[in-house]
Amino acid sequence: MHTTVGIIGGGPSGLLLARLLHTAGIDSVLLERRDRAYVEQRQRAGILEQATVDALRACGAGARLDAEGMVHDGIELRFDRRAHRVDFPSLADGRRVTVYAQTEVVKDLIALQLAEGGPLLFEADVHAVEGADTDRPLIRYTHEGQEQTLTCDYVVGCDGFHGVARNAVPEHLRTTYERVYPYSWLGILADAPPAADELIYAHSDRGFALASMRSPSVSRHYLQVPNGTDPADWPDDRIWDELDARFALDADPGWRLKRGPVTAKSVLPMRSHVTEPMAYGRVLLAGDAAHIVPPTGAKGLNLAAADVIVLARALTHWHTTGSTDLLESYSDTCLRRVWRAEHFSYFMTTTLHTAPDQPPFETRLQLSQLDRIATSHHAAAELAENYTGLPLATEPPA
Repeated sequence: MHTTVGIIGGGPSGLLLARLLHTAGIDSVLLERRDRAYVEQRQRAGILEQATVDALRACGAGARLDAEGMVHDGIELRFDRRAHRVDFPSLADGRRVTVYAQTEVVKDLIALQLAEGGPLLFEADVHAVEGADTDRPLIRYTHEGQEQTLTCDYVVGCDGFHGVARNAVPEHLRTTYERVYPYSWLGILADAPPAADELIYAHSDRGFALASMRSPSVSRHYLQVPNGTDPADWPDDRIWDELDARFALDADPGWRLKRGPVTAKSVLPMRSHVTEPMAYGRVLLAGDAAHIVPPTGAKGLNLAAADVIVLARALTHWHTTGSTDLLESYSDTCLRRVWRAEHFSYFMTTTLHTAPDQPPFETRLQLSQLDRIATSHHAAAELAENYTGLPLATEPPA
């Protein structure tokens, strides 16, 4: 089988790319290792930048998003037992974010792909990508018990850090940058109304906490915990009590989260990772295959979407004009935004979390930075502009 673009990985980036290519009249085949039920239930991000929302609407995947997504105009920072709200529209040229779970984005894009798009093969286990430096790269995979090959004009790896696409870039040409953080997140889903209308980020001497949501009736909350934490060591009541302690306010001592049955519980390690370049020959990387951010800045899904939006434009330009200029500059174009997002995620993570054995001096620096955000328009605008999403570039600067 041959296709114009072979896409490895049926997460949000691979599915969005397939949809964008379909609307541009470019054929593709999408290969996903897991089954459909697993992909549609995989819990990940839930904050969409304006550019991500715009892209989903433009490709026909905005109906449920507009009906069920929760538009947020800001976030609340809690530190030193006080609260400060960061108002996005007034600080970031009217931009907002939308809470709409990745599981729902994936469901919408899968439904569109199966109804209108090219082949989407679940349980297609990709073994290798060969011939990246030729004009016909090849994907070897197993589907329904049979080994198959797919030749392509271009291959796009959206298969994550542990996928095979990254290995198509020769090791001696790859540079890896990584930061592993000395703490993790214990995350829960609960059948309980959200604590507030917007997300709450808390810095406390007990560690970081985040109050989020997935819907008007489902909460998503996180606690900073030591690396290697076993979720079984955290019974539900202990989690709720610790969340309340970290969100405590002097001005409102009776404030509490709304509690309900915990339906899911997991521990998420924290790290930053970038692989350069994001392309080699006719193999291009997108999303977690090229970069990972800690979730504190809500950038993971949005960075992946930004990659494939830029890539879809480049592939469309090549398809209509024959020019590979935008494809050749794809890695440099994306990496500028990737590193900006990496820095913002690092800033949010190291400012809000308390490291093990952190000296009081560093804690005072964190509180000073948070106080500056609360008192300086410029500092608050910097946070709001990065959180709501920087503009998408289509080519590197001259």
